[in-house]
Amino acid sequence: MAEQIIKTEYSEIMQKSYIDYAMSVICARALPDARDGLKPVQRRVLYAMDELGLNYDKPHRKSARIVGDTMGKYHPHGDSSIYETLVVLAQDFKKGMALVDGHGNFGSIEGDGAAAMRYTEAKLKKFTQDVYLADLDKDVVDFMPNFDETEKEPVVLPVRVPNLLVNGAEGIAVGMATNIPTHNLGEVIDAVIAYMDNNDITTEQLLNIMPGPDFPTGGIVANKSDLLDIYKTGVGKLKLRGKLVYEKGKGREKDRLVVTEIPYTMIGTGISKFISDVIDLVETKKTTDIVDISNASDKNGMRIILELKKGADVEKLKNMLYKKTKLEDTFGVNMLAIADGRPEVMGLRSIIKYNVDFQYDLATRKYTTLLNKALEQKEIKEGLIKATNIIDLIIEIIRGCQSQKQVKECLVTGKTEGIKFKHPESEILAGNLCFTERQAQAILDLRLSKLIGLEIMALQKEYEELVNKIGEYEDILGSRKVMTKTIKKDLQKIKKEYDVERRTLIEDGREAVFDENAFVEQEVVFVQDKFGYAKLLDPAAFDRNRESVTTDNKYYFNCMNTDTICIFTDNGNVHQIKVAKIPTKKVREKGVPIDNLGNYSSEGESIVALMSSNMIKDKKLLFTTKLGMIKLVDGSEFETNRKTMAATKLGKDDELVSVKITRVSEREAVPDDFEMPVMLSGGSDDFESLDYEQMEFGQMDNMVDVPVETELRYTREILVIQTEEGIFLRFPIKEVPEMKKSTLGVKGIKLNANDYVSNVYLLDVGDNEVVEYKGKQVDLRKLKIGKRGTKGVKVRR
Repeated sequence: MAEQIIKTEYSEIMQKSYIDYAMSVICARALPDARDGLKPVQRRVLYAMDELGLNYDKPHRKSARIVGDTMGKYHPHGDSSIYETLVVLAQDFKKGMALVDGHGNFGSIEGDGAAAMRYTEAKLKKFTQDVYLADLDKDVVDFMPNFDETEKEPVVLPVRVPNLLVNGAEGIAVGMATNIPTHNLGEVIDAVIAYMDNNDITTEQLLNIMPGPDFPTGGIVANKSDLLDIYKTGVGKLKLRGKLVYEKGKGREKDRLVVTEIPYTMIGTGISKFISDVIDLVETKKTTDIVDISNASDKNGMRIILELKKGADVEKLKNMLYKKTKLEDTFGVNMLAIADGRPEVMGLRSIIKYNVDFQYDLATRKYTTLLNKALEQKEIKEGLIKATNIIDLIIEIIRGCQSQKQVKECLVTGKTEGIKFKHPESEILAGNLCFTERQAQAILDLRLSKLIGLEIMALQKEYEELVNKIGEYEDILGSRKVMTKTIKKDLQKIKKEYDVERRTLIEDGREAVFDENAFVEQEVVFVQDKFGYAKLLDPAAFDRNRESVTTDNKYYFNCMNTDTICIFTDNGNVHQIKVAKIPTKKVREKGVPIDNLGNYSSEGESIVALMSSNMIKDKKLLFTTKLGMIKLVDGSEFETNRKTMAATKLGKDDELVSVKITRVSEREAVPDDFEMPVMLSGGSDDFESLDYEQMEFGQMDNMVDVPVETELRYTREILVIQTEEGIFLRFPIKEVPEMKKSTLGVKGIKLNANDYVSNVYLLDVGDNEVVEYKGKQVDLRKLKIGKRGTKGVKVRR
């Protein structure tokens, strides 16, 4: 046959292929069926175990054998996914009702993995056999070929309860996911019965019977008022909380706060993460109420013990644990399942409706099968009873025939040709026989021992019982009301045998309120080294190691743990970092990069000044730029919750070079007509090394000496600006105007071409500072006082 080439769009082929793949994942792997609440791999594992005869009253079998049978016959997708499914089905801390009885290490609630499949063993639980696998032999569900059409597997299992609710479900498909919480078996059965009694029952009425989720880990659902909307739509968020119990210490024992139940979402590594988070809260001094933490959980239940210091605020600590750890978490509900062959998000009523419809279908098929079998048995029993009454004739027929076929033909049609009879009247009687095929075969299979009188009486009794059963089956199949009563009776029997107490508390819990700023203020020492690593030190530790700390670190100052750190950078920004976010370390321990704590990045900007918010409170900040612009800004302008904002406005090609805190909050009032004398504090007889250039606002001979006492009346700080070329300008800070942070400022010094400001110094009256410039010592207190905006004096080399 000639090869045929089909031309088509590549995009169409890709679209069709992807849709086929997506639907395969959605329907055949990731999502549960609304009828039995099982994903294909779960269904296949349980069916393979049933086929292996791993009943609850039989010995356990190696998990590797179960996995091998499942993979070889029904699920050719790898052994790891099959074994993981088997393990989860056996974990009672993940399932509302565990379906597999595991023997060996099947993992733990703390996240420990199960042992390899060659070491563990498993079998079915009695609950699984009675509720999930019963009646498979009664044609209650359809079977389909397996992947290679060598075996048959059930399309769904005949699960008698809404497993979608009882054991929940989770799965990620293509473009969609399901996440259904577990519920209490007894409550779910009661809800199903209530729906069967009244198909118009509302979701609200159902929630009065089944209040909400019931997780195997217990805990608390703290948003009861949201449940109605969640169960109506099938989508929403549950607020889960662990359960905390306060235990008063006896004698010398410390008081304890014990986690006795955890949120379902904390299963696994979440427990160790919780302990780690609590340790972090203690180390960062966000709480000082916890002195020790230990995990005393065992087979009897969860028990994470927090030992408390004397006088601890228990309520505040509870709120902090709920706010700062996963002891309070959210569970995203998305009740998505395969219904009628397609994925559908279902509310509570829809899930129960699908299950109830499924139960009626199971009951119809079950009792139809039982009725047909009973009718067959009735037919056979009638034939045997009739045969016992003419047993001598039948024996005579058998002895006179040459084959079984001849006997059977005589019994069914009364044909006597070729049969030798001892008595002529026997042939006449034989000609009137009219047994059915099934009755004739039963007569031929009849053992002589059944002709004993007692056996004949037992046969009569069995026949009567069959007649009663047939009547019962016909009633069930003929009346919806009787079938409903039968299903309800079976459900009540399941509830009576397997019901467990509710474990999860449903309530509208108060919002956990925890204000970080409500901490009792504690003094700490902030330090940052020249490489940008920051940490907090205990003040006592700082005092003991003051010399080494001040030598090794570029910034260090005392602050409170409720403060924020203000980082002023050369591009005119200020970044704020909460002190509480900075880890407390020992003196020799390395800090953390300050880049990691906030919005500041050392790659795009450089730190000009670093101070705490408390340091600038009620203070004036002196801003100086590279091109000599200067201004005072009130510290209150930086009282904000914003992590980053502009600290000052910069001109073209300008940079911020200095931010300093002035030593006074308000300058003294000065008369409007007062002319500020320029002075030389401390004398002027030591200026051989200085060369004074003519200033813009007057000659040097206009300067006068003023006593220090006089200076105190007008200004408390002297400002010295130094340029890269070695020009120094000294003038009172009184001449610097106070302006908003969004302004450019005023000219602080007149610069030569290509010169720029390199340093700024603030001196209080009586202070002195000597700086070095290119090998020359410059005594700042001995500089002539000039005016803002002038050129200043230059150090002679």
